[in-house]
Amino acid sequence: MQATETVKLILGLGDPLIGRLLTYDALGMRFREVKLRRDPSCPLCGTSPTITDLSIHHQGGAPCEVTPNGDGQVATAAAPAQRAGG
Repeated sequence: MQATETVKLILGLGDPLIGRLLTYDALGMRFREVKLRRDPSCPLCGTSPTITDLSIHHQGGAPCEVTPNGDGQVATAAAPAQRAGG
């Protein structure tokens, strides 16, 4: 299905799943479509984004980690050594 969506986007044909999520229940053999709306407070795609540079991911940089309070932050080089030692 993902390949079909890619072809539709490249060729400009059909109705792509932009703004919609298609779910599949294999046990019940059912598909369900859910409409998605953009969250204006999203830090990546909202009206005032705070995440503006994703180049660290393209360069193979440090992965993002989730801290105990649930905030995402970029791991530092010292973080793995600190975790391994204690």
